[in-house]
Amino acid sequence: MMLEIGVVVHGPGIIDSGYALKIIKILENYGNVTSRLGGTMGRTAVIDANLEDIINIEDKLLPSESIKILAENSDVVFLLNSGKSTLTGHTFGYKVLSHIDFNVNLIQIERPDKDDGIIIKWNKNTDNELIESVSCDLKLPITDAEDVENQVVDETGYITDENIIKRKVAGVNIGENIMLNGTIIGQVTADELIIIAKDDEIVDMQGGVIKQHGLEKLGSVDLKSAIIKTGLLRRNDNITPRVLKHQENEELYAIYLDHAAEDVYKYRDADVIVCIGDDTTLLTSDIVYRFNIPIIGITDGDLDRVVVEGFKHEKSTIIQLTPGHDDKIGKVIHEKIFNMKNSVNINSIDQLKDNIIEIINKSDIEYEFKFENETKL
Repeated sequence: MMLEIGVVVHGPGIIDSGYALKIIKILENYGNVTSRLGGTMGRTAVIDANLEDIINIEDKLLPSESIKILAENSDVVFLLNSGKSTLTGHTFGYKVLSHIDFNVNLIQIERPDKDDGIIIKWNKNTDNELIESVSCDLKLPITDAEDVENQVVDETGYITDENIIKRKVAGVNIGENIMLNGTIIGQVTADELIIIAKDDEIVDMQGGVIKQHGLEKLGSVDLKSAIIKTGLLRRNDNITPRVLKHQENEELYAIYLDHAAEDVYKYRDADVIVCIGDDTTLLTSDIVYRFNIPIIGITDGDLDRVVVEGFKHEKSTIIQLTPGHDDKIGKVIHEKIFNMKNSVNINSIDQLKDNIIEIINKSDIEYEFKFENETKL
């Protein structure tokens, strides 16, 4: 009898290394495999690797949500991940499992492309014959949940005191950006990072410096359940983007975007995207480059690079204002051109660009164009 095997792929690292596809193919020897992405950061990597027909990327789901869906019709679920370190990888699996409210037969394959790669048996009832066979196929050792939990519990977690929450972030490195729910909120300054919230507002960091502008965009947040990442979102510096065809709409339409945490993929049918802010411009440009969509970015030079390379469409325009003015101009663009809406029909991209430049000229704010018909920011 063939097993029903679910596979949740998390993050771009496991995809870029080629191991996501390799493991899926190995598991097909043991049963029927159904794969889907967990999280959103791996979507671009799936597209670049041309794996959309193998790894479902249609839904924007947390890893725990993808596991729950697959567990309904699977005998076993594999979680594939390649964290930036053993500690972060183990911590990730531990936290994912803590968000699942039923007993799931879960096996995590962590950092299989590295010397410290390992297979984690999260459930004692897991089929030993299967896990040992996969271990042999991948030449990876097996550990159980208890060993991982003893390591992770001391390195992560949160402390509550009435309306104050302190959350420790595992495996940080000095100089890394701190991204919370998709928004850059600071930078790591020590080997240990603790983020502190009061009444659902981030108020302080130990081992990090706050980026106030990021907190303004973030707003209120449940620190216990928030998704926190540090460092680069995609660490492979040899990325070859796969560009898909884009059919212009009969009535051209533009999207207004001022928040890097928003789901950019839902705008893959737009004809142009107006991005406000350095981080939003970098991330959006890099993603929609794959869909052959240009952007018009309004920046002020306050960039926290979260990907190694940011690709951009050859017809994109990036306008850098003097520091502190990108949001101000963005609000005027949103009001005057988009009528405070998310999208608007336009006659042409060039006319839209001219209208934006006219608004900037009227503001008496100095600016310069930051593009030379290249493909990398």
